[in-house]
Amino acid sequence: MEITPGMTRTQSFTVEENHTAAHIGSGDIQVLSTPMMIAFMENTALHLLAEHLEAGYSSVGTHVDVRHLAPTPLGSQVQVTATVQTVDGSKITLSVEAREGDKLVGTGTHRRAVINTARFLESIQKHNS
Repeated sequence: MEITPGMTRTQSFTVEENHTAAHIGSGDIQVLSTPMMIAFMENTALHLLAEHLEAGYSSVGTHVDVRHLAPTPLGSQVQVTATVQTVDGSKITLSVEAREGDKLVGTGTHRRAVINTARFLESIQKHNS
C-alpha cells in the first residue's frame, strides 16, 4: 500500500480522569492535559499510517510541534484528526488537530518515520547488549 498526502483519519476520545492535568501531574485542574492531547494526536496518526502499511511495518513518532489552545473538561468528547501533509521516503509529516465540537482545542504538526518492526527491535536489542 502507499501513503499519500491528503489521507486523513479522525478518532474520538472521551476525557477521563487519567487524561487530566491533575492526574498526570502537568497541572492541578481536571481538564485534558497537554501530554494526553499529544498522545491522542500521535495515536490517531499511528492508526492512519498503520491502515496503509504492509505487514511487518509500523511507524514511530519523531517530532511533535503543537499548540494547546483551549481547556477541555472531564467527560468531554474530543475529535482528533490527522492528515498526511508530506511523504519523504520513510518520513511522514502530518497536520494534527483536536476539537471539542466546534471548538479548536489543539493544532500542530507531527512527524513519524516508517520502520521495519523486526529490524527496529533488533537494533534496540543490539544497543542494550
